[in-house]
Amino acid sequence: MNVTDWMGRTRLLLGEEELEKLKSAHVLVTGLGGVGGIAAEMIARAHVGKMTIVDGDIVETSNRNRQIPALFSTENKFKTEVMAQRLLDINPELELVVKTEYIKDEKINELFETHYDYVVDAIDTLSPKVYYLRKALEMGFPIISSMGAGGKTDPTCIKIADISESYNCNLAKDVRKYLHRFGIRTGIPVVFSAEMIDKNRLIKLDKASPKKSVIGTISYIPALFGCMCAGAAIRGLLGKSL
Repeated sequence: MNVTDWMGRTRLLLGEEELEKLKSAHVLVTGLGGVGGIAAEMIARAHVGKMTIVDGDIVETSNRNRQIPALFSTENKFKTEVMAQRLLDINPELELVVKTEYIKDEKINELFETHYDYVVDAIDTLSPKVYYLRKALEMGFPIISSMGAGGKTDPTCIKIADISESYNCNLAKDVRKYLHRFGIRTGIPVVFSAEMIDKNRLIKLDKASPKKSVIGTISYIPALFGCMCAGAAIRGLLGKSL
C-alpha cells in the first residue's frame, strides 16, 4: 500500500472499500462561515467525490477570528469563491457545484431537487434554517445540523444528539419551537454545546437585520463544531453510528 500519496493515510485507516464509498458520495454543505467552512474542508480532505457548497455572503473583516475563508487578502470576495479554490487545491479531482446565493423558500426547493447522500446544515439565520431542515427531512436525506457556536469557550461541552435532546442553546431552542409548529420534534441530529452563555456577550440588533443578535465568538469553537459535523457526515456515509 502506498501511504505517501495524498490519500494514503486515509486508505490505511479505512481500507479501499470504505474509501470508495466516500469517493462515490455527494455531500451538500450550506453555510460557509465558522462552522460550514471547516466542515466543507474536512469532507473534501476525506476524499468525498462530489460536493455542493452554498453561501451568499462575502468575507468581512469580522470573520477573520474564526472562518476558514476569511483572510486579509480575501476580504470582499464571496465565501463560495474562496472555498471553491481551496477545496479544489486540496483535491483537484473533486466534482464541485458552487451556488453563490442566499437560500430561502423556492431556492431551497430547487436546491433539494438534486439527490444528496448527506446534508450538512451550517445556516445561522433562523427562518431559512428551519425551512431547510424541514425540506431535508421531507426528502429523506441524512442530515447533521449545527446549532449555535457563539458565546461558548469550553470544547468539552460540545455534543451530538437528536435536536429534542439539545439544551442551553438559544438557536436550538428557537429551531425546536418553529419545527414543533410543523409537527417535527425528533429526527434531526445536531451539534450543540451545553455550556451556558454569558448574556453580557450578546448584542441585540434592530428589526431590519436578518439576524436577531450578534454574540461573541472565539477561533476554535466554530471549527470544532464544523469538525463534528464533518465527522457525522463521513461516518454516516460509511454506515457508522453518530
